Amino acid sequence: MAGVTNKAFRRLCAGFGGGLYVAEMVSARALRHGDHKSWHAYVDFDPGEPIRSLQLYGTDPADVAEATRMLVGDDRVDHIDLNLGCPAPKITRRGGGAAIPLKPRLLAAIVGAAVRNAGPVPVTVKCRIGLDDSLVTYRTVGRIAGEEGCAWVALHGRTAVQLYGGQADWRPIAELKASSSVPVLGNGDVFTAADALRMHRETGCDGVVIGRGCLGRPWLFAELDEAYAGRPVPDAPPFGEVAGVIRRHVALLRETKPEAVAVRDFRKHLSWYAKGYALGVDVRRRLAAVDGVAALEALLDELDPEARPVPGSELLPRAKSSPQARVALPDGYLDDLDDDTPPDAPDAVDGG
Repeated sequence: MAGVTNKAFRRLCAGFGGGLYVAEMVSARALRHGDHKSWHAYVDFDPGEPIRSLQLYGTDPADVAEATRMLVGDDRVDHIDLNLGCPAPKITRRGGGAAIPLKPRLLAAIVGAAVRNAGPVPVTVKCRIGLDDSLVTYRTVGRIAGEEGCAWVALHGRTAVQLYGGQADWRPIAELKASSSVPVLGNGDVFTAADALRMHRETGCDGVVIGRGCLGRPWLFAELDEAYAGRPVPDAPPFGEVAGVIRRHVALLRETKPEAVAVRDFRKHLSWYAKGYALGVDVRRRLAAVDGVAALEALLDELDPEARPVPGSELLPRAKSSPQARVALPDGYLDDLDDDTPPDAPDAVDGG
């Protein structure tokens, strides 16, 4: 998740439970052209991370091939995940993310370029059901992922036009699992450990991908460990425990960023941590405007450490959930879906 899964957040989540924690999405073209921010801000792993997992996106097989060679040749990563499902307009209007699977030949060239240049490093793909209900692409992604040698395919049960609106449809995950030659992971609306177990039961998937469910709730990974081990899942923590996690999160951010930058970047997390707790409008306003660690500490000290979240608040939206009117695409992108020419990308060194 861009802007979220930086080194600090991955370390925080890993402290709660097992799992593969993937770094922020980064542009293959930016890496190929040596963009400083992309290499130093996004390809940034803690020495203690057991698996250095990076999500890569690109629209040109040459960019993907060279970026993969550089990442693997410099021993920067242990896993590369190709993003074929991002619905963000700034990505799709360049022909990236969820737009790529619309063109099977280009898709195969991109995936093949990554696999062929990754050597022993596994390459995986993540996608959505399709662009919209009329342009369904997940079966094509699953087929090509198998043909090109991917280690697995992860499927989010929504189309790109849906963003995060409505309810994820897990039926395509089950269908893909039944027909795929490679393992299939499920994604979409996994907010609790019970959701993860139900996804496994209903789809037969080989694993579960967590996205929005861990925003403001990194202890979800501890709950997942307990559930998969057949042990009782603990109750939601009181706010005093949440405040401790907040302090830990900020401290990790400050290890790599100046205080002002760290706190500014952290404000979105504060809204997620506070979701479901009866803190009041004034407190939420002050959290949104906090400008330093001292101010944050003082505000946390004012709050009731015994406060409990409203039941069901873990299901409250933690990202823009309204569907898009349409998915932004390059001009003429749908005119010839057999065309494997990479779309133009004049912003050649734009980072993740």
